[in-house]
Amino acid sequence: MKRLITALCLLLAAGGAQAERLKDLASIQGVRSNQLIGYGLVVGLNGTGDQTTQTPFTLQTFNNMLAQFGIKVPANSGNVQLKNVAAVSIHADLPPFAKPGQAIDVTISSIGNAKSLRGGSLLMTPLKGIDGNVYAIAQGNLVVGGFDAEGSDGSKITVNVPSSGRIPSGATVERPVPSGFDQGNFLTLNLNRPDFTTAKNIVDKLNGLLGPGVAQAVDGGSVRVSAPLDPNQRVDYLSVIENLEIEAGQAVAKVIINSRTGTIVIGQNVKVQPAAVTHGSLTVTITEDPIVSQPGAFSGGETAVVPRSRVSAEQEAKPMFKFGPGTTLDEIVRAVNQVGAAPSDLMAILEALKQAGALQADLIVI
Repeated sequence: MKRLITALCLLLAAGGAQAERLKDLASIQGVRSNQLIGYGLVVGLNGTGDQTTQTPFTLQTFNNMLAQFGIKVPANSGNVQLKNVAAVSIHADLPPFAKPGQAIDVTISSIGNAKSLRGGSLLMTPLKGIDGNVYAIAQGNLVVGGFDAEGSDGSKITVNVPSSGRIPSGATVERPVPSGFDQGNFLTLNLNRPDFTTAKNIVDKLNGLLGPGVAQAVDGGSVRVSAPLDPNQRVDYLSVIENLEIEAGQAVAKVIINSRTGTIVIGQNVKVQPAAVTHGSLTVTITEDPIVSQPGAFSGGETAVVPRSRVSAEQEAKPMFKFGPGTTLDEIVRAVNQVGAAPSDLMAILEALKQAGALQADLIVI
């Protein structure tokens, strides 16, 4: 196996086609991050915490924390106001192969009515996975990017979101997550974008270098690859094949339209069947120009205002352009630019071409 890995390294050093690395096209099944979540308290706020009259769970959580230290709040103590405490949710991503003692970043968000978490500190909070087990413990001082300021007259300014913050390296991993990376004699590569052509190219590349039958396509989105049983050799093996350059299959022809911003993205292989397009705009202008009717000196009439309207229509001249068979992306852009169409006009043209069956692409409006 070591000789095989050495041979692969030499082949990689010799160079390859201009393509994408396998590590950019696919991920290894089982090697993934896991989401963690927790609930805790942020203290030390400058009067910007929760109003406990409206968020009773904050006061309940605070009393439960004091009870753990042997402090019991009397029942007749009245309505306690904790202006420097806020109930928060904590979430983090546990990366693959994370080991106990390693630090991960956490994000803290207010779930009550706290105005700001700036200057606060998160108290020790367990972070749990979907299975209910504790995988990390979070604690530390928050870094809040937003802020707000309020004057005595009611004026207020807010920048970004002050009710959310982060703690870099704010949680310590307590339990590893089994990945199954070192189990079995094969690995499965899951394509980031399922494509039959890409899957075939991966299989052909691996089998051409490692021998027939080493890689097998499960479907258009997965490739099964034989791998050594020894974890150390498996790491060396993957470090080589993940840097192999693979010719990725071309994506489906698409035209993406963002109707809110007017952004239009025309992908590769977008073509148009024979079609003729004309585009113009008709402008109708109506103006009111009332006149004063003045009767004669001895007619006995009265002065009156007589309405008078002027209506004019002007149509902007736009030339007609024609798409021939198999028109390419470059020709589409050049033709549309010749008529001076704005993004909104181009949207209308593309939608009309799609309705006419002349646009050979998926039209997606976001």
